[in-house]
Amino acid sequence: MKSWDLGGLNLKPRLPEILSSSDDARVIALDLAAGETLEEHEVHERAFLLVLVGEIEVTGNGAEIRGGRGLLVEIEPRERHRVEATADARLLLLLTPWPGAGHPGALELREKLYTRRHAAKRSDVAEG
Repeated sequence: MKSWDLGGLNLKPRLPEILSSSDDARVIALDLAAGETLEEHEVHERAFLLVLVGEIEVTGNGAEIRGGRGLLVEIEPRERHRVEATADARLLLLLTPWPGAGHPGALELREKLYTRRHAAKRSDVAEG
């Protein structure tokens, strides 16, 4: 079992921090200052974006969703979308499955090991 104090993470602005990575999923924390944007892009996985602090606007596929703390947005694989922080925001992103068969960014075995070890260092409780 692992846990994280998401409010206590010392994140660098706009630099995603991988908290956990496995064959099934990847969990990423990200801080965006008010007015900062993740320009239109897509990911190959299903993405769940949770607002922990602040407010965001997500646009894509002809829709616009705005919200603050507690907002959860589900984004389909390969769905083009844009995220803007309308107030300083801390986001939690869950990508699943990771990396999945045929994923263009599939990691080599040694790269997976490095990523998992790095993510384990961010956990409050080591695996038992």
